Amino acid sequence: MNKSVGDLRTCDKGHQYYKKSDCPTCPMCEKERKPESGFLSQLSAPARRAIENNGIHSLEILASFSEKELLQFHGLGPASIPKLKVALEEQEMSFKQP
Repeated sequence: MNKSVGDLRTCDKGHQYYKKSDCPTCPMCEKERKPESGFLSQLSAPARRAIENNGIHSLEILASFSEKELLQFHGLGPASIPKLKVALEEQEMSFKQP
């Protein structure tokens, strides 16, 4: 392994990529599945996966969580909160209040 680029891996779709971490996610597959519109399109891949893995697929469901609860999700950090907040505000919604 060349430590500067990581291990060469091949995903189930045949994409080859280098990864330094144990994360099994193929960056090319992740790029292909990124939504073109909607609130999920504004997020980084790890933040989007964190939201999806917790069953949040709509702004209505997102609004049932507080900011503090969202920040507990692995992969979702403080930089994502303002983007989510704007998406909610555009629909006259907000995060659950603690």
